[in-house]
Amino acid sequence: MNQNRQIHLQEEAARCLFCLDAPCSKACKKGDPARAIRAIRFGNEELAGRWLAECTDQDLEAAENACIHYDLPIRIRQMAKALSPASKEAQVCATNGAAPCTTKEASPSLAIDFCGIHCENPFFLASSAVCTNYEMVARAFEAGWAGVFYKTICLQEIREVSPRFDAVQQEGQSDFYAFRNMEQLSENPTEMDFDILRRLKHDYPTKVVIASIMGQTEEQWIELAKMAEEAGVDAIELNFSCPQMRLAGMGSDVGQNPELVMFYTAYVKRSVSLPVIPKMTPNIAQINQPASAAYFANADAISAINTIKSVTMGDRARVSGHKTISGLSGRAVRPIALRHILEMAQSPMLSGALGKTLELSGIGGIETWRDALEFLQLGCRNVQVCTAVMQYGYRIIDDLILGMQHYLAERGIANLSDIVGEELPNFVTPTDLDRETIVFPKIDREKCMGCGRCYVSCMDGGHQAIRFDADTRQPHLVGAKCVGCHLCRLVCPTGAIGTSKRVSKTRA
Repeated sequence: MNQNRQIHLQEEAARCLFCLDAPCSKACKKGDPARAIRAIRFGNEELAGRWLAECTDQDLEAAENACIHYDLPIRIRQMAKALSPASKEAQVCATNGAAPCTTKEASPSLAIDFCGIHCENPFFLASSAVCTNYEMVARAFEAGWAGVFYKTICLQEIREVSPRFDAVQQEGQSDFYAFRNMEQLSENPTEMDFDILRRLKHDYPTKVVIASIMGQTEEQWIELAKMAEEAGVDAIELNFSCPQMRLAGMGSDVGQNPELVMFYTAYVKRSVSLPVIPKMTPNIAQINQPASAAYFANADAISAINTIKSVTMGDRARVSGHKTISGLSGRAVRPIALRHILEMAQSPMLSGALGKTLELSGIGGIETWRDALEFLQLGCRNVQVCTAVMQYGYRIIDDLILGMQHYLAERGIANLSDIVGEELPNFVTPTDLDRETIVFPKIDREKCMGCGRCYVSCMDGGHQAIRFDADTRQPHLVGAKCVGCHLCRLVCPTGAIGTSKRVSKTRA
């Protein structure tokens, strides 16, 4: 698929409202345009054509006319034409969507073990608003999610504020790239939550049910852990990381204190026989300090990260006229989450260099299978999703599974565990980076549309290494000034700027 086509598809898919019981698909007799658009939005543009393969022009026109977008209807016919021919060669999947199919051989298995627990795939619900009762989690399991870190249970009375959410988004767009919340823990009675976990494990024995707990004292941590074990869960997550607890000595207050992390983890480990998974806070300079404390307390794995302390300033951030600091999530935090995962994966105490390996469960800004892949490649054995589910629903599991299976099939990989940690050898410290060579940008004249974005950015934010011919509307590289920063490549809207061969700076 060429770059221009891909950009068009992604831009158009991003406008879709992802309607419930989508009118466009109801109007299309021989396909499922809504499912195709969702596949594009969540990273499966190469496979999206299977849901349109049998559609006639009349079907697509009817679907487009049925679109209820508040502005311009989604240009379904143009999207169908822009899809690569290869994406239409596979058999058409069932329009209800849960069972993925592949274009070639049988779908690779996504099964993987975590803390000795068999998981049908690496995709879990994160402990949050997306899993607060039996009905919600049951629907997620039916949709295809492998497991749940159930919303954190405590012994205190939880009273939430209203409204409690805010979002950071571009003007005129319904989706958001960052999400700020003031929600704390489960508001259900403690006994009710453990009964829910008991029922979930009984009714869905092949799914992974993990209790997330939070105490305020040693006795509370032990009591909650024993209640979780009695409920029959598979493992216990220790929430040392919630950034907006109203009571002192809970949440990130604990996670920022390695001594408390060690003590509470050790108390729980001595009290139960289940795997114990401390959840780390990112609101700390060195995440390896509390993570190492958990290691010495004999933890089995680490969950990371919880939300990042943040402030939003709009009117939606007000609660009864006041504002406060609370947690930020969403795709904007993913690079920060990956940084914390990398640091833990590289730590001698956590990586197995001292004889024991702490497994990792990755959290933070995961929307697509490509996002999940990044966490796996840095050493995680599963990933937890929250904000994307809050925006788009449990249905995104279809594309998480489909995309990951297709990726493995394309690489000829039979076991998901084979990609866990594979990118770690590629990371070095800044001191070890090559500073003796340079890669110059290279302009593809056929793709260049003459907008001048590269020139503006280089002049005002780079090294004045591009001149712009106003008559021909063509940018030209000034090699003597170019330092190879590639800002121009990043701002180019058509992908017209690529890379040339790496050469020695002395030759350049």
